[in-house]
This record gives sequence, C-alpha cells and structure tokens, in this order.
Amino acid sequence: MQVIATAGHVDHGKSTLIRALTGIEPDRLDEEKQRGLTIDLGFAWTALPSGREVSFVDVPGHERFLGNMLAGLGPAPIVCFVIAADEGWQAQSSDHRDAIAALGIDQGLIVVTRADLAPDRVEQVIAEARTELARTGLAGAPAVGVSAVTGQGLDELRDLLDTVTRNARAPATDQRVRLWVDRAFSISGAGTVVTGTLTGGILRREDRLALCSADRSAEVVVRGLQSRGGSLEQLGPVSRAAVNLRGVSTEEIGRGDVLLTPDAWELVHLLDVRRSTGAFLEDAPQQLVAHIGTAAVGVRVRPLGPDHARLTLDRPLPLQLGDDLVLRSSGSHSVRNGVQVLDLDPPSLERRGDGARRRVVLEQMPLGGDLAVEVRRRGAVRASLLLRYGMTLPTPLPETVHRHGDWLVDSEAREGWTQQLGTLVAQHRRADPLTAGLPRKAAIDALALPDEALLDLVVAAAGLTQHEGRVRDADSGQDLGAAETGVRTLEERLARSPFAAPEADDLAALGLGPRELAAAAAQGRLLRLPDEVILLPAAPALAMRVLAALPQPFTTSEARQALATTRRVAIPLLEHLDSRGWTRRPDPGHREVMR
Repeated sequence: MQVIATAGHVDHGKSTLIRALTGIEPDRLDEEKQRGLTIDLGFAWTALPSGREVSFVDVPGHERFLGNMLAGLGPAPIVCFVIAADEGWQAQSSDHRDAIAALGIDQGLIVVTRADLAPDRVEQVIAEARTELARTGLAGAPAVGVSAVTGQGLDELRDLLDTVTRNARAPATDQRVRLWVDRAFSISGAGTVVTGTLTGGILRREDRLALCSADRSAEVVVRGLQSRGGSLEQLGPVSRAAVNLRGVSTEEIGRGDVLLTPDAWELVHLLDVRRSTGAFLEDAPQQLVAHIGTAAVGVRVRPLGPDHARLTLDRPLPLQLGDDLVLRSSGSHSVRNGVQVLDLDPPSLERRGDGARRRVVLEQMPLGGDLAVEVRRRGAVRASLLLRYGMTLPTPLPETVHRHGDWLVDSEAREGWTQQLGTLVAQHRRADPLTAGLPRKAAIDALALPDEALLDLVVAAAGLTQHEGRVRDADSGQDLGAAETGVRTLEERLARSPFAAPEADDLAALGLGPRELAAAAAQGRLLRLPDEVILLPAAPALAMRVLAALPQPFTTSEARQALATTRRVAIPLLEHLDSRGWTRRPDPGHREVMR
C-alpha cells in the first residue's frame, strides 16, 4: 500500500490524470465539477500491474488554495509532479516545487500531461522540470509523458508507479500513530467519520486514541475502519484511512486536528527550528502561518540568526524532532520557508545575549538531537519524555549518561549532586551532632532535584545511607559531640554486664537525656526499649542464648534470674523478643523459645 499526492500548476490535468488511472472522480464538490477547477482535496485509488494498491490525494493547483494543497501534500510520502506539455513550467509549478522542498519530500515522479497537444515538447518540458526541481528531493525522479485523453503513456506510467512504490521506504508498523485529519463528516447509523493518510503505526478496531483538536482534547475509540472502499479490522501504513469514531461529534473535529497513540506524544507550542529552504529567517515577519500535516497554525517568530528561529505556536501540536514545517505569510499565496524542528523543549531566553548564545548552540545541534547533550543541559530527564519528542535512545547509552529507572542522568550533574549532598550531610552533622540525619525533603530541595526518586541514586553515589526519611553518613560510629563520652562509657558498662540497664540517675550523670539516647539509637549504638530501658543492640541475641538453655516453657521470674537482671529490664526485653517472633507465650504465665 502507498499514498501519492499530486502537485502542479492549476489546469495542468492533475484530476484528469487521476480519473484516467483509477476510474474515480476525485473532484467531490459540485462547484469543482461545474467550474472544472479543483478547490479541495480529492481521493481515489487503484491497483497497479503488480497488484500493489495505491491511493491518490489530488490537490488544488490554484494559488488561492495553497493551504488546501499543503494539507494534502503534507502527510503524503510520495508526490506525482504534473506539468502540461503545451504550457510547460508555470507560476504555481514553482509554488508547489517550493512546498515539496520545504516538506522534505524526496520520493516521487514527474508526469508531463497533455502530450497529445504538444508531442514535440515532452522531452523539453521534462528537461525544464529537472532544472526547476534540481534543488529538491525530486532532482533525480523518473519522468514520463502521457495523455489522459488518448491513453498515450498510461501503461508506462502505471509501470513507473509500480517501480516507485516498490522502491519507496518501507513504513514502520511499530511507530506511534499520528493521523492528521483532512476530512470529517457524519454517516447515518455510523456517526462521525474522519479521513487521513496513515504514514506509520497500525490502527485497529476498538483502539483508543487521543484526539488533539483546536477546541478540545479527548479520548476517542475506533468504532470501524475503511480503506479504498472496504471495511477492515486493522489498517497499516501507508494507507488512506477512513476512521469511524466513538466519543466525538462531527462539529468537534475537522481538518488540522490529529489522532494520536495515547501518552506517546508531547504537545508543544514552543520550539526552535533550522531553515531548510527559502529566505533567511532573520528577515522573517513576526507573525506567520506554520503548516504541518493538515494543520495550519498561527506562529510568532523570533529570529536567532539567518538560519534559526524560535517559534511560538498559537496552539499546541504533537511534533517530533526532525519534523518539516512550512512557513508562509497569512495573506501570501506562496511558501516563505521550510524549517526543521531542532528542539521541542528549548531554554528560556530572558537575559541579555541569550539569543546570540542560543544561536551558537543551534548551529552545532544535529537534526534529531544529541542524547548526551540533551541530558547534560537538563542534568536529568525522563527517557519517556525524550521518546515522546521522537529522540532515539541508543544502546548502549553514551558513557556520560546513566539510567535510573525512567530517568537519564548526566555524569557531571550526578557528581555535582553527590559532592553537594556529602557537604550538606556533614554540615548538618556539625551543626547538630545528635541529628538523625538530613531530612530527605531538605536534601531534595537543596539539590534542586527534578524528582525525589533521584535522591536514592545520589545517596548511593555519595556513599551515604538513608533511615526513616533521613540521609546520614554510612559510618555508624559518628561522633555525638558532647554526648559521645557518656555513650562510650555506657557502651563499656553494658559490654561487661549486658542486662544491667542503667537507671535514670545513671543516665543523667552521664549527660544522656532522651535526645542523646535517640541519636545513639539512630546510629545503631544503643537499643531503647519501653520505659527508657537502655541496652546494647546485641542484647536480644545474647538473651536468646541464655533463654534457650532453660527448661521450656519458662516463667518471667526464671528468665529474670537467668539473665541476672531486674524485673524492670526483663519484662520489656521479653516483650521485645515476643514482638520479633523469637519467643512466644503458650499461656499467660509462661514463655518458650521458638524453634
């Protein structure tokens, strides 16, 4: 399957050629038939000699309908450029040539029509067309002369179409869908139907799609699919698609709107572009119209030198890096520029000299973006966002890029955050030796991390630890300042007598109040049990060795005596062992060690 759009000067026989090839009348409007002038897009299809099916989008040639022409040509991958033998190259031939160049179309063929009226001029017109198209993607396109009236050359043209479509770039079925709508209408019993050219991805019945329109955004469902007059369960590229939608009325959707794979595209209104064709951008008017797909959107232009500019769209559109846009003045019948999308998330330009500095960056920026550069300028960015921008993620990643879940992190940024966090934790400890650590929220705010999930990466890289929402040094033997002497004295006492927990007076004499004890416990140096019973962290394990040697089950009194301690210590300690599942109470008066 393939889709071919026509192009060429008004009244050079584009519609007549389509009728001769397909037997289908592409002019749909009564006014078109009465005047013999194509005003809007027309559609037809046929099978080529090989059996390959091809669809045609017939575009108007008159200068007054340039917008309609761009809507038909924009989504098409192949163009059939038509020039009449008896008239040769004309004004709108140049306009359509400029549009093809601006859109970056590089697949197609040249057809010289009305060969019966000027048979001696066919080769001359082909040569003229090649000269005019020399700086476009059709510079080397094959050419043929035909007459739709006599049939001369039509078989050769069909063979040529077969060759062109066979050699065309294979469309990607695994791409995300972006179907630009060129028509919307209602069918009795079916409801809303839209048509467009599907250039990538697959559409299936009951697919859910995101609608991006000038008036609303919504989720719609594919109720039915048709292509070339037949109903289908699914449709792949490149195809003309008629999509019956559920969830939107005909009044809510129209040309320029777009159907998208949900959550796969980023809607943008600010972008930086590079000139591909046309006049220098530094002389561009402040207001232009940008054409992409079937959409025509007002745009504000900020020049960034002769070849680059920043565009602000009147409404957000689903764009990707490398997209080709056509710029023209709203009252003009010709193309001003072709531009290519370089950056869909450009930095603000607020300070003096920002524009000049940005121009230097854009001059060095490759089309499609540089992953390492894009990650470096942000410090960290979600991989899913870059994929929505249309950027390719290479395998393996560049050496300077590290992945953490969905986040891509620059190595320099990670190193900076690591050093900064280490300094913050040390400063926090010096300011308050009893602290349990720097709160996570304070660390995230101080580092200005784009997402709290990145703190785990920075903590690990800095050799720090986290406990109960705080970041602290991995060394559990940190100095507790003025309380350090008292804690060490207590540790020495408990090492000699593990279950001789100090009384309140002892703790006071050592200068250890609740805050000092909490800090030591947070470092894992002391174990705090209810009623301020203080032991070493190893005390429960030591107690289990003693209790395991008792006849089972045992009473609280037997346990107290075996541990050589007081009831004040024994009860909280035994309850702690119960809570850990190391002991249990078979009845109210006894406990036993779990085997």
